[in-house]
Amino acid sequence: MATDNESKVLGVVVFARHGDRQGFYQDPDTYTASSTVITPLGEQQEYQLGSLLRSVYFNASAPTYIQGIANETSLFQPTQVIVRADAGDEGGVIYDSAIALVQGLWPVTPKASTQLANGTTVTSPLGGYQYVPIESVEPNEDVSLEGFTSCNTFNDHTEAFYNSSAFQEKAKEVSQFLTDLKPYMDGRPVTLENMWNIFDYMNVQSIHNATFADSLPDTYLAQARDLANWHEYNVFSDDSITGIGNIAFRTMLPSVITAIQRISNSSDTLKLHYSAIAYKPFLSLFNMTGVVADGALPPSIVNYAAAVVLEVRQSASSPEPVLRFNFKNGTDDASFRTYSMSFAGWDGSADTDVPISTFINAFQPAAVNTTLDWCHVCGQTQARGCAALLGAASSSVQATTHHDRISPVGAGFLGAGLTVAVFGAAFAVLLFLGYLTFGKGKRTSSRAKNDHLELHSSNNSVAKEAA
Repeated sequence: MATDNESKVLGVVVFARHGDRQGFYQDPDTYTASSTVITPLGEQQEYQLGSLLRSVYFNASAPTYIQGIANETSLFQPTQVIVRADAGDEGGVIYDSAIALVQGLWPVTPKASTQLANGTTVTSPLGGYQYVPIESVEPNEDVSLEGFTSCNTFNDHTEAFYNSSAFQEKAKEVSQFLTDLKPYMDGRPVTLENMWNIFDYMNVQSIHNATFADSLPDTYLAQARDLANWHEYNVFSDDSITGIGNIAFRTMLPSVITAIQRISNSSDTLKLHYSAIAYKPFLSLFNMTGVVADGALPPSIVNYAAAVVLEVRQSASSPEPVLRFNFKNGTDDASFRTYSMSFAGWDGSADTDVPISTFINAFQPAAVNTTLDWCHVCGQTQARGCAALLGAASSSVQATTHHDRISPVGAGFLGAGLTVAVFGAAFAVLLFLGYLTFGKGKRTSSRAKNDHLELHSSNNSVAKEAA
């Protein structure tokens, strides 16, 4: 890995989980989620993450400063930034988290002002609030940030995991612990299949309910989290990089790869691409990039306001930009740490900085590029616009391959018409060249007797020897 002084940051691709929120429920079979709301604690977590990113990447004197980006003394520049937020999972929590994070990245400033013709200076509301556009990614219109819901083949993958011998053995192993949890679950189903909801309830209550936190035995929350980690990583991962278990990040890949390519292009203005997401794509990302392979980063659910930053760097010793994987697990980590990636074509043992061509060549085949591709991959024929897309694709194929049959009578008229047209054209040409005459006039051709006369059709060139 090149040191910070040996390579320069050209730009970053950021993935950040939402902040603390109130409780919610998601179906353990389909992962369809109920709505909930962000808390002031969650807003502060995201704001602090944004402030940290600002100090790391916008400080012109820092070794990790993004080359060419508007620094911390400048106003937000919209041509340099793309912000996208999942607007489906957990209601508005993820979108609201993105708002809080960008407030930390681009805080209020008196520079957000204008001078009127009469000399009056007007500053933006709240002391100079900077308005950062955020794309609200609606799942029914765009599958990129939430490719796992309504995905039939992913549901089959989850069901197969629940029916596996490993799952059955784990259920027997923890049966007593689950029984012991029942008095604390307020009537919720206490099964291994429902482990995410069990842990989430315990976690939310432990943060916001003092009575619950005081009554829960010391080790129970940690035990529940370990089981939830095991459960969720097995659901949102796969043995193959193109496996359906990785669908949560596979649908994100097109925008990620495009961002990397744009940042690497010196003539492009993009410097920062940020996606606000749930915890699920992180698990698929960890699995696909192999950052959990050596045990340095555990295969677990990331904390609130956790973030991955893919730094696009230019080394002085190589003409090709490289990619560096940095991760901060919410408030558990004070700063970002670098982790080695390991995937087909890259074992990560020699260097943590991966040439971008190596990364793209490995990951591009796994990308789900369009909603229509997602419909095919997920075996979905109705939801999320698949009915219309598949219908349109089918009609397009039929239009290019279908030919109406002609009746025998119609064929006879068509043949006769073509015959008349061909002989008429030939007759006109012969007349023009002087081989046929009317009346007493006579024209001769300057061609030799054995020259060829070519009659061109739309399909072939027909050669006919002149008489």
